[in-house]
Amino acid sequence: MLDYIIVGFGLSGAALASRLEEKGRSFKVFDEGKSNSSKVAGGMMNPVILKRFSLAWNADEQLATANSFYATLERKLDEKLLTPVELYRRFSSAEEQNNWFEAADNRRLAPYLDTELKYDLAEALPAPHGLGRVRHTRRLDTEKMLTTYAVYLVSAGNLEVASFNYEELIVSEDFVEYQGHRARNIIFCEGFGIRKNPFFSYLPLTGNKGEYIIIHSADFRLKVTVKSSVFISPAGNDNYAVGATYNNFDKTPGPTTEAREELESKLKKLITVPYQVIHQIAGIRPSTADRRPLVGQHPEHKNLFCCNGFGSRGVIIAPTVASDLLDLIEEGKVLPEEMDLSRFTRKWFKTPGRN
Repeated sequence: MLDYIIVGFGLSGAALASRLEEKGRSFKVFDEGKSNSSKVAGGMMNPVILKRFSLAWNADEQLATANSFYATLERKLDEKLLTPVELYRRFSSAEEQNNWFEAADNRRLAPYLDTELKYDLAEALPAPHGLGRVRHTRRLDTEKMLTTYAVYLVSAGNLEVASFNYEELIVSEDFVEYQGHRARNIIFCEGFGIRKNPFFSYLPLTGNKGEYIIIHSADFRLKVTVKSSVFISPAGNDNYAVGATYNNFDKTPGPTTEAREELESKLKKLITVPYQVIHQIAGIRPSTADRRPLVGQHPEHKNLFCCNGFGSRGVIIAPTVASDLLDLIEEGKVLPEEMDLSRFTRKWFKTPGRN
């Protein structure tokens, strides 16, 4: 009997698989192998919310855990996955500049906000109010990580590329069984796809569509990542990633003209050189209304679990949340209340022991 079945192999599923390997547990991953929001994610490991200069939820602790986790995964896969990134926030006004300095006085934010501003990072990107650097930022190559790790797990017999058929899942008191694979527990890590999951479809996973474009410009010559009304990040060979959009209503999987026009409209107000759009990418982030993950145990089936709802910060969140969920399953440790899915299940189920 396996210890676990994992359904889905995005950031959540990969983090859980790696944690289970560390623990020496047996598991089988099922993933349909299609592109998901994790593969198209920017991979930026930035603890600061740059719109309002605040620290993201538990970001300092999660960042330390994530750096260690991905470094270990690099060694296991013998691949370079993490790259230091110079990230700057472009100020659009003197007020934003003042807010940056005020935030830098905060004890928790101080390690991340550099108060020595820059004004000339790129001639084609004017910044009359300056740019502030965010320290300790790195980028995870999410597509490379997931692709390489999938090959590794397939070779070990731990991952099967196939769609999951819920009707074939047998749920018993002490185990679950799927296509001849019996396990003590099953964890669903399906991202936005969990809306079709009959066990967890009641959860309020709203989904947020994000799109970005790749532009080519030989005259831009930007060497750092800049956040303004959009992110602009070097992608090699005079190419740059520009994004991303946030759309709470469109749940279609493909790129849209509207998103491209929105991004180009903002970009043209920032840079002074010509460019060409050469590619466009779209994905649906598994987001929630309260911007907290959906993690925990099904209220009626004790061996069914969910690990989802990471939104746009899955790269930082996933390693910590994976550990927290396994601590719940194996040691009975209580999950942090703000991410425990029971905050929503109480509305739908009368669960023994819960008010």
